[in-house]
Amino acid sequence: MSAAFAGAAGAEFRIGVDLGGTKIEFIALENDGSESHRHRVPTPRGDYQGTVNVIRDGVLQIEGKLKRRATVGVGIPGTISRITHGVKNANSTWMNGKAFDKDLSAALGREVRCANDANCLAVSEATDGAGAGYRVVFGVVLGTGCGGGIAFEGHVHNGSNGVAGEWGHTTLPWMKPEEYPGPACYCGYRGCIETWISGTGLEADFERETKKKLSGKEIVAKSEAGDWEAEACLGRYEDRLTRSLAQMINILDPDVIVLGGGVSQVPRLYRNVPSRLKEYVFGREADTPVVVAKHGDSSGVRGAAWLWPLK
Repeated sequence: MSAAFAGAAGAEFRIGVDLGGTKIEFIALENDGSESHRHRVPTPRGDYQGTVNVIRDGVLQIEGKLKRRATVGVGIPGTISRITHGVKNANSTWMNGKAFDKDLSAALGREVRCANDANCLAVSEATDGAGAGYRVVFGVVLGTGCGGGIAFEGHVHNGSNGVAGEWGHTTLPWMKPEEYPGPACYCGYRGCIETWISGTGLEADFERETKKKLSGKEIVAKSEAGDWEAEACLGRYEDRLTRSLAQMINILDPDVIVLGGGVSQVPRLYRNVPSRLKEYVFGREADTPVVVAKHGDSSGVRGAAWLWPLK
């Protein structure tokens, strides 16, 4: 690829990049959503310029292989501040404060679009996933953390502060006496939703109640085998997830809620949570669909590609 180009001029396909703490994933999507390339490389942890260089080289490698130009979108663990124009809120801390979108755009000689990884999930699922055909999609990542993103008509809704959909750092709603004030969160406050319903939060709750340390998968397996402690833990989890989603319905009232991340793969959530939303939603009515992400772990990287919408 020799000539630099701005925006989508001359682009024939889309490249999505998912920048994670341990790996960087690349995908090439055709206009019909079909995948023509995918690969992963290790993230140069702690090395900002190395991160920029690896993404640049990965994009050029794909374009060289497919012999066509592409638009480039990147999902990042954080967001771009409209005040400082640097990355903020990234748990990959070497990114914070850096003008990542501008630096990568300069390295590639074209505009690169960046969005929070949960927003990328929402866009992916709104475009050709479980949220396709819905106007307002709330995407949730239930993983190590608890991210949230909003897509309006297939486009990211980022908000003026770049934090739209960040429900994980609001307080667990309708706290019970035994829950207050809640676990400490890395953001500096206590009782954040993330500390309760992330995969990490699920495991921490089980350990607090039983003094036993198990992984989320082990807790689910024990519950399915009839273990009462694991069943009680998942019951608490479902109630807290229901309250948290009901609060988002009260605020945003999305047309559909799509769950991604490791905990989203627990089938019982889709049996037990949607029917209970009306217990907490104002007016005691709620028929909002709660569905699993169609593209699973691929939603983030696909959504990054779809930051450049269909023509």
